[in-house]
Amino acid sequence: MAGRIVLSLFATGFAYAAAALSPAHVNRDLRSFLSSSAVIDGYNATAYARWSNFDAPHPGVVISPGSEQDVATIVSYCTSNKIPFLTQSGAHGWANTFQLNESGILINIKSLDSVVFNANKTEVTVGGGVAISDVISAGSKAGALVQTGNCNCVGALGAILGGGYGNLLGLVGFGVDNLLSVNLVLANGTLANITPKDKDLWWALRGAGPNFGIVTSAKVKSYPVSSSGQTAWFGQLVYSGSKVEEVVQTIQNTTLKPKMSEGRAAFMAFLELGPSQDTTTELQYPHWNDGAASFCEKGGYKPSYSVGLANMHPTTWRQVWNEYVSWVSINGTGNSIILMEAYSLEKARSFAPSSSSFAWRNDVNFNAVVIPWYYDTRLGSKAQSWGRKVRNMWRETDDLAAPASYVNFAHGDETLHTVYGDNVSRLKKVKKEIDPNSVFNQWFEI
Repeated sequence: MAGRIVLSLFATGFAYAAAALSPAHVNRDLRSFLSSSAVIDGYNATAYARWSNFDAPHPGVVISPGSEQDVATIVSYCTSNKIPFLTQSGAHGWANTFQLNESGILINIKSLDSVVFNANKTEVTVGGGVAISDVISAGSKAGALVQTGNCNCVGALGAILGGGYGNLLGLVGFGVDNLLSVNLVLANGTLANITPKDKDLWWALRGAGPNFGIVTSAKVKSYPVSSSGQTAWFGQLVYSGSKVEEVVQTIQNTTLKPKMSEGRAAFMAFLELGPSQDTTTELQYPHWNDGAASFCEKGGYKPSYSVGLANMHPTTWRQVWNEYVSWVSINGTGNSIILMEAYSLEKARSFAPSSSSFAWRNDVNFNAVVIPWYYDTRLGSKAQSWGRKVRNMWRETDDLAAPASYVNFAHGDETLHTVYGDNVSRLKKVKKEIDPNSVFNQWFEI
């Protein structure tokens, strides 16, 4: 039915596709084909705020679908009228790849927010607009753990589709390793259920998903636990800048295990370095992401740059630290962040690299990100130069055969090989078959 609508009733849009869109015009064309709970609105930067305003999209119209089928109808409308569009859930994608202005439509899927566990809590169906905090909250109440990212306000499925690092990685693998099926709106405006039987597309979705459609919901593995299974050791150890080399070398020397069940004892090497502050304690599942609360502060400009690393080199990190100290001495840069993530990868590497299009499974041991965070646009050029400078420092000693960046952390100026590795050729073949006109082109386009 969606196809017939496209041909007969949506053809009027072509004349204004290249100009600013009017909510009234789109409402007149589309309203009767959407569910009653769908909303067509003008863009308001406050109401639809993104995590970063750097190179942020500025659409002419925002459509909030009331159902998964609504998303398919909207895509049909956009493609038949040559209207560019972008899907938004948590609005945390920070890449500069978004090319959407007043001639485009933002599909805001936040209302697709259901989280439903099966009877024995081994599977959970997650709506496309669900935030990570929603999954964790529902999981805690149900008595089940779900592999999610580490920032509560990020869209759960968006984080998973890029690969899916998270607190449970050491136990259950990456997010893509825990997907069971997805409901996907394709470029032809149809809503399809994609499973492992759809071999090439299933492979491509798990690592490069936004290139092939809009995931409106997904079925994901979940892991039933008792109340004691919802407790883990978390917190911060704070050190003076004089100990950069010691901390980095200790990270390099530490073998992370799938379950560091001893808590503090498992990290004794870090405690022996003499932190100036220790906030570590046992936390319940709903509080595991408390340490990333600052990443839920929307607004400002945060042109982020990242690298994958095989090894941590103390001398490099001393140079990076010195650069950081110099940068944050500039007025208005004090929120800037440099971070590194490390996980136990034993379980993740039990899955074959060819099992999904997620790159660097067996190559990258650490991910490092520099975020020059500012509010004064006059700092933009300096911030970008500084971010690239720090990224280059890391790359010089990454100990990899070629540069690598986790697609969910990448800036947008990387080569396709940097984010997709050796999967580029196969991804291009799947893209040609599934989306030959590159309708889905806003996220590291293949």
